[in-house]
Amino acid sequence: MALTTLDPNTALIIVDLQKGIVSLPGLPAMDSVIERASVLARAFRGRALTVALVNVAGGAPGRVEQPRQMGSLPEGWTDLIPELDQQPSDIVVTKRTWGAFASTDLEAQLKARGVTQVVVAGVATGTGVEATARQAYEAGFNVTLALDAMTDMRPEAHAYSTKNIFPRLGETGTSQEIINLLPSRTA
Repeated sequence: MALTTLDPNTALIIVDLQKGIVSLPGLPAMDSVIERASVLARAFRGRALTVALVNVAGGAPGRVEQPRQMGSLPEGWTDLIPELDQQPSDIVVTKRTWGAFASTDLEAQLKARGVTQVVVAGVATGTGVEATARQAYEAGFNVTLALDAMTDMRPEAHAYSTKNIFPRLGETGTSQEIINLLPSRTA
């Protein structure tokens, strides 16, 4: 399904665009993802719409077969990248799971602001972005995914999520298509 509309009170959620992650080798198209996410954030703020910036500072507990990649994080690793131009009006959430809703107050903050739809962008497509989109959908939000404002180290994960998962969670579109549909609100 192509992008058709955005609710009057739509929020942008940018997942894990933080210094430690964007500096990892092997993330394709990172410069364009950062640029598009930044353009989206400016467009949302310019229309008095909510922007939520999410970083990750650990992992969920429990046994896993693959070794955990998060140990002791170097100083500055969780800092949001300056290109996002964090503003006092932004919601800032630190997560310790793949998705931005589990074990955080993001849902409550969005609902307190009357948000009914979210646009999700960031990294990684097959983990943080997908988990956040799934959780948003399960929480009752309409979901839109900015396909050109996300990437993944694993091209096959990116392709699978964008082709098979995202159309079942909401609508997909480019950053420009999303901006073209953004409603204007007064602050």
